[in-house]
Amino acid sequence: MDFFVCDIFDAAPKADIGPMEHPVFSLSSRPDTNIRRYEHGNVVIEVKPSVDGLATVHDRDILIYCISQLIHGMNDGRETSRIVRFKAYDLLTATNRTTNGQGYAGLKAALERLRGTTISTNITTGGVEQLDIFGLINRATIVRQTRDGRMQEVEVELSDWVFNAIRAREVLTLSREYFRLRKPIERRIYELARKHCGRQKSWRISLDVLQKKCGSSSELREFRRVIAGISQEDETHDHMPDYAVRFDEEKDQVLFISKGRLDVVDEADLNIPPLDEETYDLARALAPGWDIHYIEREWRSWATETPKSADAAFLGFCRKWFEKRGRP
Repeated sequence: MDFFVCDIFDAAPKADIGPMEHPVFSLSSRPDTNIRRYEHGNVVIEVKPSVDGLATVHDRDILIYCISQLIHGMNDGRETSRIVRFKAYDLLTATNRTTNGQGYAGLKAALERLRGTTISTNITTGGVEQLDIFGLINRATIVRQTRDGRMQEVEVELSDWVFNAIRAREVLTLSREYFRLRKPIERRIYELARKHCGRQKSWRISLDVLQKKCGSSSELREFRRVIAGISQEDETHDHMPDYAVRFDEEKDQVLFISKGRLDVVDEADLNIPPLDEETYDLARALAPGWDIHYIEREWRSWATETPKSADAAFLGFCRKWFEKRGRP
């Protein structure tokens, strides 16, 4: 079989790390035809839309669904493929979308935007730096349709960029409540909190840097109003998954606080043992200038399964970390 069948109903939602950290997807609910260029440190991303507009944060649901299925299949020892086939109804249900005609039409439009969005970046995935221009998916095919025009089965070919991240397990688990967040900006700040706060007690970021990482094109004053509103709503209704969002008006910063109920595999459940002291010395040599304990927290947050050798796995992570980022 030259495609992977998505038939796992309880697969934990997982997303590739690159778009979690950097603004690849549009926050707009209307067609966004602006070219985006984002620079942060050594990372450069240029995103170009088709006539249908840029792929949106909600369009990303399709990729999250495919990534989740493939990672679960890999953990079960199944052979994977960059070509995945799924039932449209299963995806719509798993991502909390309507299953009426509007839901199927929205899925078709999302596939078109994913196919049409073009990215140029130097982000490395799976140890491979993409120096060429590529799309988020290579193609999408509606395999079957019902008589009233609703799709039944869909076949998607993932881009090398996405598939490299899957094979290298450069993914993080998301809360199942992620798909209940309707506002694109709420999904985006949750992704950033999941990536940067992880299982730490808290994470603080300045408002202007958060705006840049979100990819928001609004004025800073308007962005401040939106974030303050989300913070107030979360304080009142506790609606954000995994992390409390608090806006510090005095410092113009946003504080993310772990709620202590992450709907992800806990480090203790992974049973990753403490590292040897000699491993820390070797790690410092592999990643000179970096705080090794900070890298260890990132590694433990990133891990999705218990390694055969924790020390060897951590050293390999440090090597890739330094290759990707260089000296701090």
